[in-house]
Amino acid sequence: MSKLFRDVEGGPLCPHGSVVCIGAFDGLHLGHRALVRHAAGRARALGVPMVALSFEPLPREFFARGELPPRLQLPRAKFEGLCELDADLVGLLRFDARMVAMSAEAFVRTVLVGRLAAREVHVGPEFRFGHRRAGDLGTLQREGAEHGFTAEAIAPVMLDGERVSSTRIRAALQAGDFDAATRLLGAPYSIGGRVVRGRQLGRTLGYPTANLRFDDKRPALSGIYATWVHGVGDRPWPSVSSFGTRPTVGGVEPLLEAHLFDFDGDLYGRRIEVEFVAKLRDEEKFPDLPALVEQMDRDARQARDMLSAPEQAPARRSAGLP
Repeated sequence: MSKLFRDVEGGPLCPHGSVVCIGAFDGLHLGHRALVRHAAGRARALGVPMVALSFEPLPREFFARGELPPRLQLPRAKFEGLCELDADLVGLLRFDARMVAMSAEAFVRTVLVGRLAAREVHVGPEFRFGHRRAGDLGTLQREGAEHGFTAEAIAPVMLDGERVSSTRIRAALQAGDFDAATRLLGAPYSIGGRVVRGRQLGRTLGYPTANLRFDDKRPALSGIYATWVHGVGDRPWPSVSSFGTRPTVGGVEPLLEAHLFDFDGDLYGRRIEVEFVAKLRDEEKFPDLPALVEQMDRDARQARDMLSAPEQAPARRSAGLP
């Protein structure tokens, strides 16, 4: 069973040594997977735990001024994904003012040496860390020579002549190119969470929904989508989903609302995962509820037709769901 830790300081977590990989890991795309799997293989060869180390909030979120930058997944999904990739220990270190002020050398001594007793450290291309991003692979290698660990960067994973990155995936999602996002991620893009109670307006309009919050993060996509919902039975469920702020009814918080076709049941409190297949349209503000319902009817028909096509069969049942 993988364990989670958040604190930079504290007692030793791996007294007999560890292999560590470090990254933002937003989305766990093909490049991230290559890094984590490489570290896991090295850890098994040495007979020590593998530690996947990341930060929450993401540094680019901490430094954002005004609107937050979009992100692909929530911290829980990141943790669960790293566990599925055989991390024995996951560190989602608190990225705060204290972390910002910590030098690269202090980070090495406190976390990699003091807490994790690292034997090897593996990072991705162009990795930077520490105060003012002054630390790099060379810093790790110099510190490693002093403290008894090695450090290396894996080669970038390329697709269509470009490096696989979270930036490319966010751009693909915002463009509605889910085929490209799937190829970069190695799996269809999905968002999971526990179903929460909403205002139940959809039920009164004839479209009850299972609602997922995106916490205080900014999602990488917005609009109306044809989707599959995993976790409600022994097969993915066809659905139409809205991801946005619901301007027609005065919404503010981003909310993912999935209407499951021909489903009759209570999903409150259930963990589900919504897999995005295709974008139908952008979110709009309608003059009144009847106009909204007319458009919802059109959206539902389009999503049903799209999901019934043989080429849109769901790729897989999402792991880690009840």
